[in-house]
Amino acid sequence: MTTFLRLLSESDKELALRDGCASLRAGGTDKRLYRVDPEVFGQVPGSPFAYWISQAVRSLFADCERFGGGGRNAQHGCSTKDDTRFVRLSWEIQRPEDKWYPYAKGGSFSPFYQDIAFLINWKNDAVELEASLLKKFPYLGDNANWVLHRESSYFKAGLKWPLRASAFAPQAMPQGVVFSGRSYAAFGEDTDLPWLLALLNSTAFDYLFKILLGRFGFPEFLVGTVQLVPFPTITADYKEKLNALGLQAWSLKRRLDTIEECSHAFVLPAALRLRLGNFDPSEVESELSSIHSEIDDLAFEMYGFSDDDRVAIIQTLGVEGGDPSEDEAVDDNEEVASPVDTNLGLLSWAIGVAFGRFDWRLATGVRQAPPEPDPFDPLPVKSPGMLPDGAEPFHAHSGILVDDQGHSHDLARLVEEVLARVGVAVPEDVRRWLQREFFAFHLQRYSKKSGRKAPIYWPLSTTSGSYTLWVNYPSLTSQTLYTVINDFIEPKLKQVGDDVTALRNKGSALSRDDEKQFEALQAFELELIELRDTLLNLAPSYKPNHDDGVQISAAPLWALFRHKPWQKVLKDTWTKLEKGDYDWAHLAMNYWPERVREKCKADKSMAIAHELEDLYVEPEAKPKKQRGKKTGV
Repeated sequence: MTTFLRLLSESDKELALRDGCASLRAGGTDKRLYRVDPEVFGQVPGSPFAYWISQAVRSLFADCERFGGGGRNAQHGCSTKDDTRFVRLSWEIQRPEDKWYPYAKGGSFSPFYQDIAFLINWKNDAVELEASLLKKFPYLGDNANWVLHRESSYFKAGLKWPLRASAFAPQAMPQGVVFSGRSYAAFGEDTDLPWLLALLNSTAFDYLFKILLGRFGFPEFLVGTVQLVPFPTITADYKEKLNALGLQAWSLKRRLDTIEECSHAFVLPAALRLRLGNFDPSEVESELSSIHSEIDDLAFEMYGFSDDDRVAIIQTLGVEGGDPSEDEAVDDNEEVASPVDTNLGLLSWAIGVAFGRFDWRLATGVRQAPPEPDPFDPLPVKSPGMLPDGAEPFHAHSGILVDDQGHSHDLARLVEEVLARVGVAVPEDVRRWLQREFFAFHLQRYSKKSGRKAPIYWPLSTTSGSYTLWVNYPSLTSQTLYTVINDFIEPKLKQVGDDVTALRNKGSALSRDDEKQFEALQAFELELIELRDTLLNLAPSYKPNHDDGVQISAAPLWALFRHKPWQKVLKDTWTKLEKGDYDWAHLAMNYWPERVREKCKADKSMAIAHELEDLYVEPEAKPKKQRGKKTGV
């Protein structure tokens, strides 16, 4: 027998070690002392150094069937090795069913539910992605499967979880999803998924998983290891109870997401959400905690844990498990959404209504919210809060609004009208907020920690910011810049020119105020002319394609954005486009067709991207080297 001292929970470990040793020498008892035969470590796969667990817990690894059996299995996902090219955020793409599919990419600690914000280019079974991998990594030969993992059950409903988190807390994964190498997935019979979701979120399952991993504080929840976790015998009664609890927990967790405007679950902003029924995040969290406790009790019963084992498990996880709210619980590919100020969320929603993105009728009761989907239903292209196809928008426009008081498409006025329509007090400084603060807020909200930035409302401004046109990215076409010029800038130039002429005609009758206005109008006129001429220069070759994503589509216009951090991102992107780093983009073909076509001859993935596979020339196979026979000396 070997004696172990467990002092992790002790604040003064030196003193605790002295006391423990003294107790051991005196032959006394101490709850921190464990006497274990090292041979029993082998009862747990991998022989982790888990000396503190009871023999009853240790026996589960021999007596129970494993998770990876009985029709259940866990799987690796794919990696693109080039997310800039093959991954988009869901709001960047207009027709995801043609080419882009939901992509579970990383994630964070979020039991039961988490929205899937990303899309992956999986057109024609990822043929372009596969060609890119083979070009980038020649040593793969003709097989990119170790990166793509085509053997995995993509598009099948299951459970997913991030590689790292404070606790094992899988989430429902809908049908139609591709999962990544940082968002592993588990599968079973479709009818079993709700109760599996509950059981795998239990403290008991988390504890047994961590014993196998040999680490309790933010471990990596590996696919190969989850297959070995003991799985209890589960009766129909337990299945029924867990099934109900899993579905209820998923529904509650999703309800919290109905105020996040980038989510597939979004309905209304927090300021208006109560109009659709009870919505109290603190009550939801309390109810979720209660459900988790019920799940834990059932799981402990099924595994046969004693009261002493339960106490030891809670104590161990409390000392070593960490706090799920800490930053370490977040996978490096995605961030936890920060709470949005209620007023800012309301104003952002009103802007979305003005642009035709969201449906104000949900806030007035004219339209009812659609019923909640099943956890494993395919993700919708549009969230419940978005304007349905064919519905009349709040304001008809061509995808362009303007900061111009008195104009029929003035964004500030439209925001005020939206708020008034839904019976909300209108702030006094809407225009100032739009001019100075909104875009920075919008950029942050429509970006992800992975580095993907995708703001959809673009402020194109004069040099001083005195005149701003707001372009709606989803409505962007090759004619947008011409529309900006013809329908907005030219009429504004005429108006300003008329005002300048009127003041000039006053001659010596100009007052001091008239002179100041005259100078300001002349400066404004010059800025408008500069903006018009810049757009006229850009418009002929500007042919955006939503497949390229927001950042590349906006890059040629970088000089028209006044928000310095975003301008720098776009300028750097444009520089890379010029250098040929993004020649897979449709925009690159517009500006440098000869260079791109030449690349298509030697790069199959590039040829596929531009639908020019006829240009690609397959290289001749290199002759195998003949190994000569050794000659005697």
